[in-house]
Amino acid sequence: MSQELAKISLTAFLLGASLGVSCALFFTVAFKQLPVYLASVALFHFLEFYCTAKYSPDKVTTDSFLLFNGSEYMVAHAASITEAFVEYYFFPKWKASHTRLFHAGAALVGLGQLVRSIAMATARESFSHTIATEKKNNHLLVTTGVYGYFRHPSYAGFFYWALGTQVLLCNPISFIAFYFMLQRFFSRRIRYEESTLIQFFGPAYLEYMKKTRVWIPI
Repeated sequence: MSQELAKISLTAFLLGASLGVSCALFFTVAFKQLPVYLASVALFHFLEFYCTAKYSPDKVTTDSFLLFNGSEYMVAHAASITEAFVEYYFFPKWKASHTRLFHAGAALVGLGQLVRSIAMATARESFSHTIATEKKNNHLLVTTGVYGYFRHPSYAGFFYWALGTQVLLCNPISFIAFYFMLQRFFSRRIRYEESTLIQFFGPAYLEYMKKTRVWIPI
């Protein structure tokens, strides 16, 4: 337990430091999209842990930061940073001139983050980063709040948050790559998860599916 707490404390400190440095860099660098991107990534991962710890404490671990979310996730973000630097090096005026894209991307990031965090807070103990294969006593079918408008609001939030990071970076290549990677990932995940939810809740979930939409391409 002490080692787990030490890892959690260190990870939270590093994310907080990253957020602070990114905010400071915003006022000192010309390419302001990059510190905003780094700050959004740091905040996203901190909130993943925080929301899990607050609303579903029985599931919280160091993995709740979702920092190591698969090799594809790490490669995708590394590639997006690389694209941002390369394009800024060769086309600095073009890269920094798209203020409308930057603002639109930042708004999309904020909206996606808000939807995902609200979804986690609304589902509470029924939320998990891993798909449940067995129904527990505290696993409820949540249909209120944001779940009344989105069938999978946490996925929709993540989808638009991730795309928003590439819009604010003005990364055309990474935006296209992110779109198809996310579409493939969530298409598979949602279909599998919904098959388990039908087993858990039967007709109630089938009725819920008729009344709501996913709001992301699957």
